[in-house]
Amino acid sequence: MPPVLPMLAKSVARIPPGMHYEAKWDGFRAIVFRDGDEVELGSRTGKPLTRYFPELAEAVRERVPERCVLDGEIVIAREGRLDFDALTERIHPAESRVRMLAERTPASFVAFDLLALADESLLDVPLTDRRALLEAALAGATAPVHVAPATTDIEVAERWFEQYEGAGLDGVIAKPLTLGYRPDERAMYKIKHERTADVVVAGYRLHKSGPVVGSLLLGLYDDRGALQHVGVSAAFPMKRRAELVEELEPLRMDDVAEHPWAAWSDEAAHETARLPGAPSRWSAKKDLSWMPLRPERVAEVAYDHMENGVRFRHTARFRRWRPDRTAESCTYAQLEEPVRYELAEILGERS
Repeated sequence: MPPVLPMLAKSVARIPPGMHYEAKWDGFRAIVFRDGDEVELGSRTGKPLTRYFPELAEAVRERVPERCVLDGEIVIAREGRLDFDALTERIHPAESRVRMLAERTPASFVAFDLLALADESLLDVPLTDRRALLEAALAGATAPVHVAPATTDIEVAERWFEQYEGAGLDGVIAKPLTLGYRPDERAMYKIKHERTADVVVAGYRLHKSGPVVGSLLLGLYDDRGALQHVGVSAAFPMKRRAELVEELEPLRMDDVAEHPWAAWSDEAAHETARLPGAPSRWSAKKDLSWMPLRPERVAEVAYDHMENGVRFRHTARFRRWRPDRTAESCTYAQLEEPVRYELAEILGERS
């Protein structure tokens, strides 16, 4: 019965040998429950997602066994690759908009584990047996319900790691073959891409605990010479947060009007430029104010994935200052572009 929290993964640097491998999907993790006509889509935190994806609830009724619990990922594809922005747009309070988006940007469900079937709980069943049961249970399933490709060949997993990023996936998951299902435990392994980029530090937000740096606001110049906000770097020890305030003080601007992101508080301006503080359903109650800095200081940051080629998908990790680089040299051109790979080829592949 819901809620059930999903089994989690811990980061490792390399793909470990002798395991079960799957691609790492970039979507909303979901536990899917079906009992006859009753369907519930549970989020990673156990909260229901069902109302936001009515087309998936209907597909589950039509395509999966009458009584089962599945673990997987809700994804949306556009032009042959995953689109996380389109996915976040689906979490909307207005039912009319949810229905409209369900038709305009329909979601898919990629199943990669089976937690229960009929009257039997499979939590203590080894992964290899659960996988066989999953493939049998969804053997006749059609889009938008898919079974995630899987392999035990580490060379295939390494190829997936290199190729699948071109379709918007962001790494590989490795699971011990005899592993039972362990809700809310980091019992699996995730291997994600990590690259570095030189970025402009153009501002910072204060930490919720007091007058120390909470996050650095990062920018890159586009081909028109405009500084675009591409994300933040936020994981610092408390002592370092206080030191950063002092380090950045000489760059503080008293008036944001002279800053490249001066229009950040104008909601309309976000339609034509990437600026910090974009209003959204997620940030409606948050303090989005920030301290503007002269865009002169350059930092090297590590990142794993670019969302639609314009911003860091996750929080970037600060590596070091780059006093040898000029801010103007920090452009999108430095970023490595993955070779395009069609998502349809992944979902149609079986190993």
